[in-house]
Amino acid sequence: TSGSHAPPSTAAGNASSQPSSSPPPPEQNDEEKEFSKAEKSLLQKITRTKLIVSKNDIEIQRQDPYSPLHSVKSFEALPLKPQLLKGVYEMGFNAPSKIQETALPILLAEPPQNMIAQSQSGTGKTAAFVLAMLSRVNPANMYPQVLCLSPTYELAIQTGEVAAKMGQFCDDIRFRYAVRGEDLPRGTRLTEHIVIGTPGKVMDWGVKFKFFDLNKIMVFVLDEADVMIATQGHQDQSFRIRRELSEQCQIMFFSATYDDEVMEFAKGIVPNPVLIRLRREEESLDNIKQFYVVCHSHEAKYNAIANIYGGITIGQAMIFCQTRRTASWLAEKMTRDGHAVALLSGELSVEQRISILDRFREGKEKVLITTNVLSRGIDIEQVTIVVNFDMPVDMNRRADCETYLHRIGRTGRFGKTGYAINLVSPTEVTTVIKEIQDHFGKVFFIF
Repeated sequence: TSGSHAPPSTAAGNASSQPSSSPPPPEQNDEEKEFSKAEKSLLQKITRTKLIVSKNDIEIQRQDPYSPLHSVKSFEALPLKPQLLKGVYEMGFNAPSKIQETALPILLAEPPQNMIAQSQSGTGKTAAFVLAMLSRVNPANMYPQVLCLSPTYELAIQTGEVAAKMGQFCDDIRFRYAVRGEDLPRGTRLTEHIVIGTPGKVMDWGVKFKFFDLNKIMVFVLDEADVMIATQGHQDQSFRIRRELSEQCQIMFFSATYDDEVMEFAKGIVPNPVLIRLRREEESLDNIKQFYVVCHSHEAKYNAIANIYGGITIGQAMIFCQTRRTASWLAEKMTRDGHAVALLSGELSVEQRISILDRFREGKEKVLITTNVLSRGIDIEQVTIVVNFDMPVDMNRRADCETYLHRIGRTGRFGKTGYAINLVSPTEVTTVIKEIQDHFGKVFFIF
């Protein structure tokens, strides 16, 4: 690939070397916010090893009810070049995912059709549009024909890496990143076929400096639309880039969510689209056995954790703390006592987070200690136990049932049995535990 470069090297985050023997005092302002949409999406892409198998049906809306629709059960049934098919199989894709079965025949059809596709992270959207991008390129034309917009530098690099892998046998297709750090002299004319970048840099290159002709772009992909609109200025820049495209340009618009704001954005970008939606797999407590342990102090909670750690023979555990201070204290104390644990909290860089999650997924640490930053969105298959060191509560000390569901939804996934262990004070048994039991209609067992 031309103009490609890897993200910065990763580094693991280490707990400090002088742990305090007593737990930290609680602080009101010490609670951590969740990661941003862009950070969460990046971590999902990097840590996911397999696609979600959805039991839900695809919903399709189209402008022309007479246009033919069909789905495919194999990649061979699609009009793909042999080199591209080889790249798909090399990546380990044996058969299309549910969204790919329906989306790919539409994206590869002649004449080209515009599409809005919505499905949760991990259902195969990126591979679908990358395959369409690669198949539309005419390598004989030495100018950009495909433009893909991503909300951040890191997400653009991720998409580029998927494209490079899938196109590894298409020697004549070349890529260029239009992201921060990529600077070109005035008067440059791009000769690469595919440009993958962020809205600001693409605006500079395509509109301001005319490094390439936006009117010659045949495929325009807007990825992570829900993340895009959460970033100041990206929506306006996307509209301005869109206005420079020709009427013949095929437009693909992808989002993990489907709310009014995203749809308003889509309407301004995509004319006459086929709309494909895959309802998200709901988090469920059905495969999770829930327990509580009454603890009279932080030390008692720590002893319970140490006992649980000794009992983890298969799989791994995630421990949720309400504050960064408690999480750091727990990680330091467990490390000092010889337990292999990792700590993931909000002050770490993207590279450190990726490194820690990769190590955890590979089983180098059996326990991941974290705060609410990781309560939703990240799937690590081998998590069998979730421990709430602190129960999720709101400002009034009432049960935060939504956060509870997201936290313990890290286990019991993919049809496997999971265990949720809640460490509670005597008063929390009659308040928080009772509220959660009543809310979900599920019984807790005493551990």
